[in-house]
Amino acid sequence: MTTTDTDRVVLRAEETPEEPRRDAGGGAGRDAPGEVPRRGRRQPSPSRLSAADILTLGNAVCGFSSVYFITTAVLVPYLTGGPGDGTLRQGAATAVMLILLASLFDLCDGLVARKFRSSGMGAELDNLSDLISFGLAPAYFVVVWGLVGEGAHLWLTVVGAVAVLLAGVLRLARFSVTTSRDGMFEGMPIPFAALTVVSVVLLELPFALTLALVAGVAWLMVSRVEYPKPTGRMAVATVVWAAVNIGCLVAWAAGAPGAERLLVTGCALQLSLAALLPLVATGRRIKARRDRRAA
Repeated sequence: MTTTDTDRVVLRAEETPEEPRRDAGGGAGRDAPGEVPRRGRRQPSPSRLSAADILTLGNAVCGFSSVYFITTAVLVPYLTGGPGDGTLRQGAATAVMLILLASLFDLCDGLVARKFRSSGMGAELDNLSDLISFGLAPAYFVVVWGLVGEGAHLWLTVVGAVAVLLAGVLRLARFSVTTSRDGMFEGMPIPFAALTVVSVVLLELPFALTLALVAGVAWLMVSRVEYPKPTGRMAVATVVWAAVNIGCLVAWAAGAPGAERLLVTGCALQLSLAALLPLVATGRRIKARRDRRAA
């Protein structure tokens, strides 16, 4: 289960190479201080939504809907002693599927922005939507898991959830003002991190191990560990991977035979990817360095 961060900040930095990266948000497309405005140049309207922006808003709606289903289909039934494990399982599956859909919207809005351009507020919309879907939603998922499964350790669970949320905020802020190497992300991309966090929770590991892994994902988001960007074949593989996982979640929610094993396998593979992708990035860097020396 994986995806990509916003590509729009990079795109707008490419469009205005004379401006520093940190101005790619509110200052993108403006004339430099003291420069006479060029009347013949058309600027993107900051209030007009582009096709990429529509996809970004779909990302935000999915994130909000995930929080809604976690509350109404998992937390409320548990607190009121309502429907049993089947309903809780369906609610959790729906919430995770919505985070997966949000990650697909996030992947596609970057591709559309590169192909057809974005509006003046595209990068800001993307960061805000990512914060809802991949910062708030997984952190809330962790809190509810702690309340439903391990109520005695709720305060520790809250600490882990806050770590995920703050790491997501810091990652999005850092991504907006820094430039990473071509083809690489510095730190685990926040959509990938969100899906890794919910995979850890769904595996139902011992409490201490789950909390340690959640904290590890939070650290990876703000670390300098490099992850490859899903472009080309990797982007296609990302979409296929998300679709397969959605299918596994649907089967698990429906109680299909063998669905539990499929879900555990998918979650375990997600954790494996989180550990192995930095090694892939390192291999690419070493290969590129050798190619430069050979040239």
